[in-house]
Amino acid sequence: MKLVAAAKVRRAQEAVVSSRPFSEALVEVLYNMNQEIQTEDIDLPLTRTRPVKKVALVVLTGERGLCGSFNNNVLKKAEARIEELKQLGLQYSVISVGKKGNAYFQRRPYIPLERDLEVNGVPTVKDSQAICDLVYSLFVSEEVDKVELLYSKFVSLVRSDPIIQTLLPMSPKGEICDINGVCVDATEDELFRLTTKEGKLTVEREKVKIETQPFSPVVQFEQDPVQILDALLPLYLNSQILRALQESLASELAARMSAMSSATDNAIELAKNLSIAYNRQRQAKITGEILEIVAGAEALA
Repeated sequence: MKLVAAAKVRRAQEAVVSSRPFSEALVEVLYNMNQEIQTEDIDLPLTRTRPVKKVALVVLTGERGLCGSFNNNVLKKAEARIEELKQLGLQYSVISVGKKGNAYFQRRPYIPLERDLEVNGVPTVKDSQAICDLVYSLFVSEEVDKVELLYSKFVSLVRSDPIIQTLLPMSPKGEICDINGVCVDATEDELFRLTTKEGKLTVEREKVKIETQPFSPVVQFEQDPVQILDALLPLYLNSQILRALQESLASELAARMSAMSSATDNAIELAKNLSIAYNRQRQAKITGEILEIVAGAEALA
């Protein structure tokens, strides 16, 4: 299971990194479009800020277990955020994505569960679109006033940080911020090349800098900037959800790889200790039998 997870985590990392140029290009376009219309009074559904009365919390968990504390960390973060919302006197609902999260919230009827979804295998645009359509309809219909996304951001093979990102209302600049307004997007990615040196599985780290083409100042838009923004923001929302799904999968696979490595080491240590205990018992028995024989021989003599 460790080797299977090691093979999958590499592909998951490549999916995360390969999706970043598209997301960054969208950010660049959104930023420049915002510069074009910053003096205008625009009203876009996804950027509309209103007094927060109800919050929808989208929680991304894994589809399987045997991955250490990965799912527990996400669910603890969700419980902590729910407690914060209660203390602020705000209503809330949960949109759970992943079998582990679904089972957790279904066993707790006191937590209002808006919808439970599953992602089978590698996340696709279809999976992210289903989540996007749900949160879009909830926000535009004013059933909720804010949508937050909770997932594990992939940091390294031995570390993933559960973070909460504000999905809606969106910033016209396309900034990816957490609930405190701090940017959570990474400027660099760290790839891990899995190799076998001296018969052991090892990891070589490699920094990857994603370069994007500068946005040309001479580009002119035929359509109205507000109309273009209205079309781009849902696309950007979908790309951010897909990216969060990919990061969550990479974190889950890395956690499973680490957990299986620890389980293997523990099993080897347990077998070694049991072998030592068995040999000691066997030696004690043999020694006892020898003493009995010697004592019997002395008695006959």
